[in-house]
Amino acid sequence: MTDLILIRHGETDWNRQLRFQGHSDVPLNSLGHEQARRLAAALADEPIVRAVSSDLVRTQQTAAPLLERLGLTLTTDPLWREQAFGDLEGLRVSDMAERHPQLWARWLEHDPDFRLPGPSESRRQFHERAVRALLSYAAAHARWLAQHPQSAGPLVVFTHGGLLDMLYRTAMGLSPHGPRTAAIPNTGINRLRVNGERIEIVSWADERHLAGLPEQPSTVQASLPASVPPPAAA
Repeated sequence: MTDLILIRHGETDWNRQLRFQGHSDVPLNSLGHEQARRLAAALADEPIVRAVSSDLVRTQQTAAPLLERLGLTLTTDPLWREQAFGDLEGLRVSDMAERHPQLWARWLEHDPDFRLPGPSESRRQFHERAVRALLSYAAAHARWLAQHPQSAGPLVVFTHGGLLDMLYRTAMGLSPHGPRTAAIPNTGINRLRVNGERIEIVSWADERHLAGLPEQPSTVQASLPASVPPPAAA
């Protein structure tokens, strides 16, 4: 059994503008840096022993204040990246609906094998990668803890909203192919427990450390009518 703390990166300008980010390497904005500092304070007393992030700058910048406090080094791995949106990365969701109505209609069908033009991933491919990332790192962390019994503690992972959504759906027994229903705030604290291939949510979307900061764009898609473009993954 392995405990993990999973964090969505802090806010970027593209989050605020509701643009498809995907694999585009977009840095945090000023609010995102403040969210990261508050996250570091919130987790400063946690017995975290190892840290990993995607190889994109927004996750690494989010991790930096906490790693400095804890004296940890960061492992980066593209396995933890957001879903790849291909040639449409950088577009606002409203732009996609207006400029590429046929693609947008296909997107809203939530076809698990649909891929956007360019170097993109289908939802099925992305879901498989997300689960593989979690299970492989949970197993590796369990092995590491067995070799370092004096260093018992969770692994912290800095990743992306879409990937966290895939893990939430898997843990809750939901289909990975419909609209998003989970809240996934920037720098929200999500705690998972992995036992073999069983994924349990211990707590989700804790954002108490963000009290008083500007409200974030919603990540929930299911409550929106089909004619309104839902928020893009980030």
